[in-house]
Amino acid sequence: MTRLNEVLASWSPAQLGLVGDVLEVIRAPHPVLATDGAEVDPVDPVMVALAADLIATMRVSPGCVGLAAPQVGVAAQMFALDVTGHPKTRTCHGVFVLCNAVVVEASRQEKGREGCMSVPDLTGDVKRATRLTVRGVLPGTTDPVTLTTDAFEARAIQHELDHCSGKLFLDRVAGAHALYPRKVYL
Repeated sequence: MTRLNEVLASWSPAQLGLVGDVLEVIRAPHPVLATDGAEVDPVDPVMVALAADLIATMRVSPGCVGLAAPQVGVAAQMFALDVTGHPKTRTCHGVFVLCNAVVVEASRQEKGREGCMSVPDLTGDVKRATRLTVRGVLPGTTDPVTLTTDAFEARAIQHELDHCSGKLFLDRVAGAHALYPRKVYL
């Protein structure tokens, strides 16, 4: 098992071999957002192209730190993430895409405010692990990688994993009292 920190030193979005297209972000209540994503073949050219599209779409979306395949209309187990520069970030692995990611270990639950491009008018308080280890595969490769992180990056990964499982942050809030109108549109 390879640690993601080592793999990321040699992996970059450029290794996907193509520039992604900017895709439309799907909004709730679209049914794909409530669909369990299928496992993907990370070396399938269609999935490699989807990885590039997720990065391209994420990069042109102000304030976006993560984007999952279901958010662009594809019920698949894939997400892109980049928390670089976010003020709540402690550990940061830069930009990466994971396929078929699963949580290996999660601890230290804390409540924090979340927003979502697929639910643009609301934010909500969600309890999530602040220490997290996940295992997945980088697109274009077959080698499993393991990522251990904390704080904001851990929260963002769990948010994207929820999308891959057909869940929104709305499914995790304690109730209507934990939802708020979004005050800042990025």
